[in-house]
Amino acid sequence: MRLLRLFPDDTKIPFMKWRKWSFLFSGIASVLCFVVLYTHGMNTGIDFQGGTLMEVQTKSGPADLEGIRNQLNGLGLGEVQVQSFGADDDVLIRIARQEGGDEAQTAVISKVQASLGDGVDYRRTEMVGPRVSGELAENGILGIISALALIMVYVWFRFEWQYSLGAVIATLHDVVLTIGFFAISQVEFNLSSIAAILTIVGYSLNDTVVVYDRIREMRRKYKRLNLVVLLDLAINQTLTRTTNTALTTLIALAALVIFGGEVIRSFTASMLFGVLIGTYSSIFIAAPVLIFLDPQLAGDKSTKKVEDDEGAVEPA
Repeated sequence: MRLLRLFPDDTKIPFMKWRKWSFLFSGIASVLCFVVLYTHGMNTGIDFQGGTLMEVQTKSGPADLEGIRNQLNGLGLGEVQVQSFGADDDVLIRIARQEGGDEAQTAVISKVQASLGDGVDYRRTEMVGPRVSGELAENGILGIISALALIMVYVWFRFEWQYSLGAVIATLHDVVLTIGFFAISQVEFNLSSIAAILTIVGYSLNDTVVVYDRIREMRRKYKRLNLVVLLDLAINQTLTRTTNTALTTLIALAALVIFGGEVIRSFTASMLFGVLIGTYSSIFIAAPVLIFLDPQLAGDKSTKKVEDDEGAVEPA
């Protein structure tokens, strides 16, 4: 087990010294995410746009994607995306939502089947109408807002209101940057992306609660310790656990991104990014933000102003 430790037990990394830079970096990154989201938008899938998704497998060997694309473009169905995924004979077809309601979407399936004929096996067909896609989008947003609200209540009951607000700020930071990741990378944003964001919220909160638990223990043990020193001490003591958890999760996610195929690419790619951001925020956002919420959290009742690391009291 000792070989798996990337950091020694007695690390004294001054994380709080870097809090101004981490806040500056996160602030700029968040603003950029909103700018890119406003100017470029996201590559929303048919879950939100409405349309038709078909998964087919060619019977005569590797698929001729260019031939299938030209064949379907000739049907006059608007935007048609044809791409391979998994094996060489697996093809994913996306067709934009048609005007005319659900009947028009159903007619698309018949046209594609008539065009491709018996040369392919039709493995999966999904149709999402505009009304359904609108409801899915609303439910997804409500799910994320509800998760953030419940996190605030849970952390408030378990710790104090300062921790609750700090956890929500760190988690909201992760959600904003993950949405920015979709806007910048133009990875398709669909229902699995909503699931990925909710999973990232849970992962980030778990990391944050581990750090907060240690801060609370330190607070009880060193009642008059300077808050900045106390936060550094708590983060250093949880550093090995945090990095080991993140690394093992990232290894599994990287394997899924490389070998998992196109169908789950949106989920795995966003999870990979989210785990990195969640680990960063639990160290550089969730803990430092406590300094601005209540300088008395460390139990140092005589401290009216948060001091820097210089001259701080070292733990006994």
